[in-house]
Amino acid sequence: MSNISVGIDLGGTRIKAVAINEDGDILYQYNQPTNDGDDRVWKSAIATAIEEVEHTIKSSVAFVGISAPGLPNSDNSAIAFMPGRLQGLENFIWTDFLNTKSYVLNDAISAMLAEARYGVAAGRKNVVMVTLGTGVGGAILIEGKPYQGAFNKAGHIGHMVIDSDGEPDIIGMPGSLEDAIGNCSIQKRTNNKYSSTEKLLEDFRKGNGYAAEIWLGSVKKLAIGLATLTNILSPEMIILGGGITSAGKYLFEPLEEFMSKYEWRTGGNKAEIVISQYGDLSGAVGAACFARETAND
Repeated sequence: MSNISVGIDLGGTRIKAVAINEDGDILYQYNQPTNDGDDRVWKSAIATAIEEVEHTIKSSVAFVGISAPGLPNSDNSAIAFMPGRLQGLENFIWTDFLNTKSYVLNDAISAMLAEARYGVAAGRKNVVMVTLGTGVGGAILIEGKPYQGAFNKAGHIGHMVIDSDGEPDIIGMPGSLEDAIGNCSIQKRTNNKYSSTEKLLEDFRKGNGYAAEIWLGSVKKLAIGLATLTNILSPEMIILGGGITSAGKYLFEPLEEFMSKYEWRTGGNKAEIVISQYGDLSGAVGAACFARETAND
């Protein structure tokens, strides 16, 4: 039987696919626009991606993993809850459509699994991943296994409350971490002065005082959120991914300063904070890992 597994990352803008072997080597990559408004297009694109993989590597695919936004059902055969995006995704059974055993996982958990198996957290057992982009996502690894929790809802770190008097976020939580640093709230946080975190950072690098106040305030709130996670989960490592990590030292240096103030570092121990290794391929690689592990469990 083939040892090749394929991971598909179904994002709002692009579909990314990878084929990996048992050692985590990427044998093939494929991507194309999602076309969120037409489910026939992106479903067909995923089927085409698998055909392309099999044609290129000249081998059949043993397992398929789908990384997607939303909450999967109890047996990870479909996304059960994803309102407002990717019409046609909810309760769509991928195994029936692809005629290959397929497993579906939340995209943030997929990204974390890639790092835990082959990336910066390889060999670690207790890890948290936080993705900083349009929103703030998250995932948890406990004793080497991805933790999905009851109803497969675990890891929605972005909806942690940072300010109990803040405005409600997309799910109704007041003053959430997502609204504190996610790109989704940048216009609101800056009174419409900035349209993106990237533009805010441009001015921050130039020494703009207002930009510094907004950016450092957001990083402070991120540090409070991460320090809270260390108290609850006590991870050995926190992985940061997503587009906002492209800020590099302008994120990580002030973050360390704030963490040194807020993290409870018993015995001098602290959670190591690192940037993800796989970048925008992490969802696809993690989905492939999850499919193989679940099928062989």
